[in-house]
Amino acid sequence: MPVRSTPWSEGTPCWVDCQVDDPVKASEFYSGLFGWTIETGGEEAGGYLMGMKGGNAVAGIGPKPQAEMPSVWTTYLAADDADAIAEQVAEVGGQVAVPPFDVLDAGRMFIGVDTVGATFGIWQARAHNGAAVHNEHGAYCWNELHTRELETAKKFYADVFGYTYSDIGDGKNMIYAMFTPREADQAAGGMNDDTLMPGDPVPSHWLTWFQFDDVDAGVQRASDLGATVLMPASDSPAGRMAMVAAPQGEVFGIIDTNVTVGEMPQ
Repeated sequence: MPVRSTPWSEGTPCWVDCQVDDPVKASEFYSGLFGWTIETGGEEAGGYLMGMKGGNAVAGIGPKPQAEMPSVWTTYLAADDADAIAEQVAEVGGQVAVPPFDVLDAGRMFIGVDTVGATFGIWQARAHNGAAVHNEHGAYCWNELHTRELETAKKFYADVFGYTYSDIGDGKNMIYAMFTPREADQAAGGMNDDTLMPGDPVPSHWLTWFQFDDVDAGVQRASDLGATVLMPASDSPAGRMAMVAAPQGEVFGIIDTNVTVGEMPQ
């Protein structure tokens, strides 16, 4: 199990959490699905819970800040200076929905909205670096932005974080860009052009993928725990994958990156 004990480099997806009506019930779902143990921060943490594996942080589960908002998973991008990034977000046309604030001694954060309308978090590490466990069964392994305005999104994140991109796909069945932060030497996440997706358009959003070593068993387990299957298990060059909505409505993907079929379209 890779365990990270240092802050993530700026612009890297470093943490995920979900905001739900009932964090305790959500924790029961995710512990049942992923095998997490749940740690509470007490009253001072405002009901925020931490999913753990082997005593190391995986993801967070918290109450919604507003009752009328949907249940969602939020991707947090690492920042060396949250206040400086907030200024940059505003300068290039994004919005700072929740201004920077301190989270006890854990770190400093804010919530932003990019120029295509997708919400994201920013995390400046102090006592809490972000995810300590990643790329393992029951931990997040990939984060991607879904949008119908891919070029606009690419420019925003390049302006804020210095992302460079590797484009993949054949332009007919898949248009996808993998992004690399300025201080990284490999791709840290992706952006998908949803204009090729079937069905009604959905708003731009970040999607979290969790590694699951047997996706078919994971889909069945999630269903047994009350989830709704949005995309049945299927093979791809990235891995065998499925998408589900948890009982309170937040959407996420599960993928077994060890089971790949075919080559990425060029």
